[in-house]
Amino acid sequence: MQDREFRRSLGEFATGVAVVTARGRGDDLVGMTMSSFNSVSVDPPLVLFSVDRKALSLPAMLEAKGFAINVLAREQEGISNKFARALANKWDQVKTTVGHAEAPLISGSLAHFECEPYANYDGGDHVIFVVRVVRHATHPNTPMPLIFFRGRYRDLVDETEREPEWPLPIHY
Repeated sequence: MQDREFRRSLGEFATGVAVVTARGRGDDLVGMTMSSFNSVSVDPPLVLFSVDRKALSLPAMLEAKGFAINVLAREQEGISNKFARALANKWDQVKTTVGHAEAPLISGSLAHFECEPYANYDGGDHVIFVVRVVRHATHPNTPMPLIFFRGRYRDLVDETEREPEWPLPIHY
């Protein structure tokens, strides 16, 4: 299987965009953009994200006492781009407040999940972080999510809301 074709196929799954942040050693802050954020469990409240083994922030993430998962709003595309770059001045002009274990909460995000470490797993060229949510908040006045699809940011065109037919029988 060729990497490029595999990535292209994965890109067919539209996702939101999040920035995971943490306090590293001392006063160092770490943060990275990712679309690999998923729910795992409601009881206990667990979510996951994954970090590339080549990421310069991986050692700090592995040592972190807590994380903030900041679900980005449409107008935060610039923040997504900033936190996607290695060795950039990511925190310049980014407004934050302090969350659990001093992990930065990015102002203006659609939602925040404040988390503590739960388990890490081998994910091939990534480390899978399963984290326990200790606090969360949504900001419903923020209009639209930042969407990533086919390797590009996208906008929701049809904002029609429909109720799903849950639960689907396949789940039970």
